[in-house]
Amino acid sequence: MTSNLWLHFARHGPGITPPIITRGDGVTIYDDRGKSYLDALSGLFVVQVGHGRTELAEAAARQAGTLSYFPLWGYATPTAIELAERLAAYAPGDLNRVFFTSGGTEAVETAWKVAKQYFKLTGKPGKHKVISRSIAYHGTTQGALAITGLPAYKAPFEPVTPGGFRVPNTNFYRAARPFDTDRAAFGRWAADRIAEAIEFEGPDTVAAVFLEPVQNAGGSIPPPPGYFQRVREICDSYDVLLVSDEVICAFGRIGSMFACDDFGYVPDLITCAKGLTSGYSPLGAMIATDRVFEPFNDGTTMFAHGYTFGGHPVSTAVALANLDIFEREGLNDRVAQHSPLLRATLEKLYDLPIVGDVRGEGFFFSIELVKDQATKQTFTGQERQSLLSQVSAALFEAGLYCRTDDRGDPVIQLAPPLISGQAEFDTIEATLRAVLGKVRS
Repeated sequence: MTSNLWLHFARHGPGITPPIITRGDGVTIYDDRGKSYLDALSGLFVVQVGHGRTELAEAAARQAGTLSYFPLWGYATPTAIELAERLAAYAPGDLNRVFFTSGGTEAVETAWKVAKQYFKLTGKPGKHKVISRSIAYHGTTQGALAITGLPAYKAPFEPVTPGGFRVPNTNFYRAARPFDTDRAAFGRWAADRIAEAIEFEGPDTVAAVFLEPVQNAGGSIPPPPGYFQRVREICDSYDVLLVSDEVICAFGRIGSMFACDDFGYVPDLITCAKGLTSGYSPLGAMIATDRVFEPFNDGTTMFAHGYTFGGHPVSTAVALANLDIFEREGLNDRVAQHSPLLRATLEKLYDLPIVGDVRGEGFFFSIELVKDQATKQTFTGQERQSLLSQVSAALFEAGLYCRTDDRGDPVIQLAPPLISGQAEFDTIEATLRAVLGKVRS
């Protein structure tokens, strides 16, 4: 039945048959057998407003009936203009120039190319390298893959684009002494490793630092207090662009439209996608400050980069309607109000010996699984693969769609739609408890 379909990030072979998801309604998805599942991952950190919102389908149909397609290659469309204005208004500081893409990886690719050309235009042509964090995921194209901090993801495609370098991430649960009791000191230490890397590579060669507000891979890793403020200082000191990769974190996932606002920093570039349309149509964006755009605004310079479907009229129309829902239903405020409830509900699982850490922000949490809660002993590679395969299958069979991740230590990732409330949180906790209670600790 699926013999012609090549799935993404999936294994194929005899006996492997993927579940077939046929429809969604609110926080619930259904498979081709009619079985229902609580969507505790918003598809893939995407469906902020929930499934089955007919107003978004209607917005797509209206736009398709008016102008189904036209490129932004030297032309503009009304919906792209309006959405760019709206995103600029939401963004902090002078992040006022919006470049549309088809998705998140393309937004990251765009940001690196902008950074390279920006420094060539401003008299610093040697600045081309990028720094990101270990285990961090930033995309799959050759450039975005070079920024990604996951060696196993790169190995099949080596050599990838040169110029990507890694610093430690901010997983406080795994912080070594003496930081295990001082989050702020750990944050300062982690941020200072960025300065150290810039010095080691040479400040005249480093163009940008790519950081997620809350790191996805490794399990919803939040920043310690003061971390981003120190990173901002470092980037300013070395004339390095700070890129806030908000492909997951933007549009209410952490609370604000842009998560950099949640943590009190203003980047030079923002990359975003996913929740921009709640997944009802593909769309991503890179947003730049006036300073970064200025060298491109001289009447002669071209940024020779673009995508056929970047800023697609239907997608931008859907995004506008999606953002209308955000404002009408107060989804950002809802996340701020309900996030403490989600955290408290998940923290009930600490009475299970296999639960080592519950971490995250907003509606974006992960649960790290351990062999020994007291010592934080983790699982070996072989144990981890077996464990997560078992847990993933059991959770799905129990009616909970979420994600297990072994890109760092083993975690279960949770990111329910922003319309979720205590009833959904309780269902998530109860299902996790039932499944994890049967797993060896």
